[in-house]
Amino acid sequence: MSATDDWPENPAERAQELVEGVLDELDLDGEVVVEEDDDRILLTVEGEDDYGLLIGKRGQTIDALQLLCYQAAFRGLRERKRVVVDAAGYRERRRETLEGRADRAADQAQSNNRVVEMDPMSAQERRVVHERLKERAGIETYSEGDEPNRCVIVAPLLPE
Repeated sequence: MSATDDWPENPAERAQELVEGVLDELDLDGEVVVEEDDDRILLTVEGEDDYGLLIGKRGQTIDALQLLCYQAAFRGLRERKRVVVDAAGYRERRRETLEGRADRAADQAQSNNRVVEMDPMSAQERRVVHERLKERAGIETYSEGDEPNRCVIVAPLLPE
């Protein structure tokens, strides 16, 4: 009998079990709350602990855990959806930070009439920047470079 024989069949339960196992290994107390809809599975770690270890430097640990959860949840399945792992409100704080940086880059691009290259970021973070600036007049955004150094370029549109 293999270790996967007792693995839950439900993708959300698989992801939850993985996050709970990581919390146990890191000796962190917390409850994994699962919310699922047609587009995504959201796993939120709630509790009194400081989840800095789980989040990691620049969110790299929680991003890696999120990828592992996605892979574990949908292994062997054709139909898939996004998996998001959050702890201590990290995702919302990060989104707010990225939106502020996006606004500043757009201001700089417009005022200096020059292209602004933002720092490298994950695909999910780049999506936040693109979404923030997509309705902004006089600006275009696009991604450039290769992972893990792929970044968003914020450029002023040339007048017609």
